[in-house]
Amino acid sequence: MRTLDFAPLYRSTVGFDRLFSLLDQATQTEASSAWPPYDIERVADDAYRITMAVAGFAPDEIDLTQHDTTLLVTGQRKSSEGGRQILHRGIAARAFRQTFNLADHVKVVGATLENGLLTVDLKREVPETLKPRRIPIGGTQAAVGQDNARPRIEAERQAA
Repeated sequence: MRTLDFAPLYRSTVGFDRLFSLLDQATQTEASSAWPPYDIERVADDAYRITMAVAGFAPDEIDLTQHDTTLLVTGQRKSSEGGRQILHRGIAARAFRQTFNLADHVKVVGATLENGLLTVDLKREVPETLKPRRIPIGGTQAAVGQDNARPRIEAERQAA
């Protein structure tokens, strides 16, 4: 197994701690993290979709929890043998726990379970205060908003 030493990068970078932690976790993933199989796709510039194959699970047996930048998907089958005698079990009914690390400002906007596929829709919603803004050079005007437009009330006050 390959191990990576991020110590030199910690000395020369600022604010990338979370990135290095994610890389460290990725190098130590377990084989069980591949169950159930899943796809991650980009459906638009700021929209993503996770599709998981969860055949045999009902919607009330699957739990989705987002805490900060972590999405946790767990599945626990309820016993439904009902006196049946299974001669061969090919459909996996084992419980699962899958964790996805999300980028900042990515939120779950919906989830559906159809034909044995759990689809989780995600969207990046960057707050206005964190979007880029223009900074004027010189002068005493403060940078306001995204395009430096002064608020209407202030402009009317100066015009009067």
